[in-house]
Amino acid sequence: MNIITPETGQAGSHIEAEMSQVGRPPGRPVTITATPGWHGKIKMARADIALALRLWPLVWTLSLLDIRLRYRGSLLGPFWLTLSTAVMVGSIGFLYSHLFHQNVAAYLPFLSISLVLWAFISTVTAEGCMCYTASEGMIRAMRMPLSLHAIRVVLRNILVLAHNIVVIVVVFVIFRVVPSAAVISLPPALALWAVDAFAVSLMLGIFGARFRDIPPIIGSIMQIAFYLTPVMWNPVMLMHRGVSAVLVKWNPFYALLEIVRGPLLGGPLEPQVWALALGYSAVLIAISGVVFLRARARIAYWV
Repeated sequence: MNIITPETGQAGSHIEAEMSQVGRPPGRPVTITATPGWHGKIKMARADIALALRLWPLVWTLSLLDIRLRYRGSLLGPFWLTLSTAVMVGSIGFLYSHLFHQNVAAYLPFLSISLVLWAFISTVTAEGCMCYTASEGMIRAMRMPLSLHAIRVVLRNILVLAHNIVVIVVVFVIFRVVPSAAVISLPPALALWAVDAFAVSLMLGIFGARFRDIPPIIGSIMQIAFYLTPVMWNPVMLMHRGVSAVLVKWNPFYALLEIVRGPLLGGPLEPQVWALALGYSAVLIAISGVVFLRARARIAYWV
């Protein structure tokens, strides 16, 4: 007879006792465990995520509340980010186009979409590290799915991204950039971005709750990745310099950027880039899933 108590977050607590029951042979062992096996953990994690998705009106309300509180008293609200992005694209675009000997009409659209997409990536990773510690009061005060806080971070940044798309549209109209027929791959690419953002927030949120020095470490890593990823510079510039394989082909950020950026800039659909993006995403989702399965019950004790 196996008796499994509800999950308490204390792993490795196993008690075996000899009990004699009426109608049962004496001496039969009864195992009482405070931690379910992998099957039980998967079931609980799946139920957690499913409940968070069903509570999408709550996630939407909390995301809007976060944006309103962040820009409370501001004249333009979140459009300050749009304005700062537009100024950065305009100033850096003309400067770097001359430094890199690039055509302004080709470089500014590339830079605008790259900076907007990278802003989403860097913000999700930074806020994902603190998605549980920032919601400490809610986690301790009420019972709700823990994955909801990661989805909240993703949705909040998607709303901010929607404001910054205005910059891309204006630049594309000015320089008459026409997307290619491969733009039909944009919806699955954006869906992949949303799933990856959720996986990153889920994983980094757990590490950030357990180790409080994770946010500055991730911030330093993302700053280095910004300069090593084709955001400010075009990958064509490294084709004949012998380092394109390291900084471009095997750079996971490049693959994720290119599946969205390439078709919008008139490029063709590249199966190799898609294969790399799907491969990196699968690894990320697998690692995030394992971390969530193992640490979900301990998050409330870490925040």
